[in-house]
Amino acid sequence: MMDGLKLGVLIPTLNAGEQWAELLKSIDEQPVTIERKIIIDSGSGDDTVKLAIEHGFEVVSIQKHEFNHGRVRQQMADMAGTDICIFLTQDAILADKDSLKNLVAAFDDEQVGLAYGRQLPHKNAKPLEIHARLFNYPPNSGVRTFADKDSMGFKVFFCSNSFASYRTSALVKAGGFPAESIMGEDALVSARMLLDGYKIAYVADATVYHSHSYSFAEEFRRYFDTRVFHEQNGWLIQSYGKPTGEGLRFIRSELKYALKNDLKSVPKVFSSVFGKWTGYTLGSYYKKMPVSLIKKLSMHRSYWK
Repeated sequence: MMDGLKLGVLIPTLNAGEQWAELLKSIDEQPVTIERKIIIDSGSGDDTVKLAIEHGFEVVSIQKHEFNHGRVRQQMADMAGTDICIFLTQDAILADKDSLKNLVAAFDDEQVGLAYGRQLPHKNAKPLEIHARLFNYPPNSGVRTFADKDSMGFKVFFCSNSFASYRTSALVKAGGFPAESIMGEDALVSARMLLDGYKIAYVADATVYHSHSYSFAEEFRRYFDTRVFHEQNGWLIQSYGKPTGEGLRFIRSELKYALKNDLKSVPKVFSSVFGKWTGYTLGSYYKKMPVSLIKKLSMHRSYWK
């Protein structure tokens, strides 16, 4: 790892729950020096803030309706003033004592603007959760440039702020995180960095435990918002092509995994596909919908004024 780089660990929180103490402990166990540790909390009613302070975090409190993924992360990056900004979500637990060290080692290459780590399924994860992590986070590291879009398409700028780090100077050059995007603040910055000539590093030996099981309604709402995001950022498709190929590859892989490992999951595969498809399709018509209806269909209801 490059000597002299100042690191900041930044986490947005809201009622972080039982896993929060485990995450904080996993940060404490890292051998790297962390210059700033900051949370922006959106009105937790549990011990989230208390525990964060006990573990040396600075705390900024906002109202729940003030939260926006991009705006809050940019606020933390501005506060930190560090060379590298490391972002976690409140349910992503560092899986190895060298996770942070391995992640920021990617910045030894001065052209790397963003590095993200490997997400492993939580220990009690269901089969389809496990597959999603295996599919999106393989065991081999890699570094991507804009030229790789010819072979990877939309996937080339994939990353996740559940565990990602940014070279602050590259983040600034990319315009920072968007203040009003419904979601995908990490994808937008990654795509801009590639256009700016930076590299994106996937670091497979920087690991966290992080996975989710989504219901039909949750899948529907996630993909409704995903389509809104794509409609609002048409330049992504113009620059990188349509995302449909990767989606079909995931579905085929998921079905194959379920047939091999857990036949009881097969019906959920089809339910999930239907939820995603209907949500994504309806999202294309959001401009014609009243806000009252959109709020019922969207996962990010506070986004809609």
